[in-house]
Amino acid sequence: MGWSEGAGDGPNLPWEDARGEGLEALVGEPALIPLRSPEQAARPTAIALGSFDGLHQGHRRVIASVVERAGGTQLVPTVVSFWPHPREVLYGEARLRLDLPAEKIDLLEPLGIEQLVLVPFTPELAALSPEQFVEQVLVQQLQAQLVAVGENFRFGAGRSGDIHCLRELCAERGIALLVQPILSDSTGRLSSSRIRRALEAGQLQEAAALLDRPYRFGGRVVRGRGLGRELGWPTANLQVDGRKFLPQQGVYAAWVWLQGEQLPGQRLAAVMNLGPQPTVDPTAPSAVEVHLLGRRLELEGAELLVEPVALLRQQQRFESLEALVAQIARDAATAEQLLGSAGGVSVGQAPADEGGDSP
Repeated sequence: MGWSEGAGDGPNLPWEDARGEGLEALVGEPALIPLRSPEQAARPTAIALGSFDGLHQGHRRVIASVVERAGGTQLVPTVVSFWPHPREVLYGEARLRLDLPAEKIDLLEPLGIEQLVLVPFTPELAALSPEQFVEQVLVQQLQAQLVAVGENFRFGAGRSGDIHCLRELCAERGIALLVQPILSDSTGRLSSSRIRRALEAGQLQEAAALLDRPYRFGGRVVRGRGLGRELGWPTANLQVDGRKFLPQQGVYAAWVWLQGEQLPGQRLAAVMNLGPQPTVDPTAPSAVEVHLLGRRLELEGAELLVEPVALLRQQQRFESLEALVAQIARDAATAEQLLGSAGGVSVGQAPADEGGDSP
């Protein structure tokens, strides 16, 4: 499928993600900021262009420049990104996201952005020259009058276009271009890759400092096999979107929020296991299991938001179930101490009706 040549038209492509799901599957429930395809975008636009995965301080500087310049004009402050990740399409590499589209929408709203536009990244789009990309996407589709990027932005076939090329192409079309410098600290430049490395190492405080906010993820509680309940430590088993980047496997102290009417806005202390079950079932796939400290709640079907706070230990195999249960009790006590939890149930005596596990 190629690009349409009509003025104002864009690529004649199905609006699907890498798994063949439509736009509504990416965003879920309606949000304050709309998630739109290029054809649906409100125009004319002032665009912050890039992947912005993680929305760290450097990304927010690019976005802030657009919002500031668009103020008092008819331009719609817009973030434009690509889905799926270019490396998924070009090289078949799985690229998990620090922020899924629905999460990014929640983060963009307080920054003054009015719409998130996801451009379908396809081999046809990848083959466009820098000039074709600017003309067909920025001009014809989005009617961009202002574009902001980071100084390392590359675009066009073979990443042949840089900011110098973009400046010339924008000037020829009367588009204002803002280029923001790369931000650095004493360790190096701020980047999504650096955040990923911190999470892979279980360094949650480092990740939070780079993100300038806590790292979180969400999921729906699904019925498990009841193994945790049998051991006396029932868990809520989370089904997490497979496109979400998760931290290092291990046992964590964590905060949990229930999404919806049940305990709205209340932060709950928890201990979380992320990974396989080497003692109970070595063949089981990796999973996310959450045990709320001192709470008796039926959670099956609920949506949870999880904020891992501290990595307590790595995954390990115990010689017996008794040894595993004893370690879980120690994990819960450590998590309760770290989180300052005032749970009504002793960490040595788990609640019987946590939810998530089958009876």
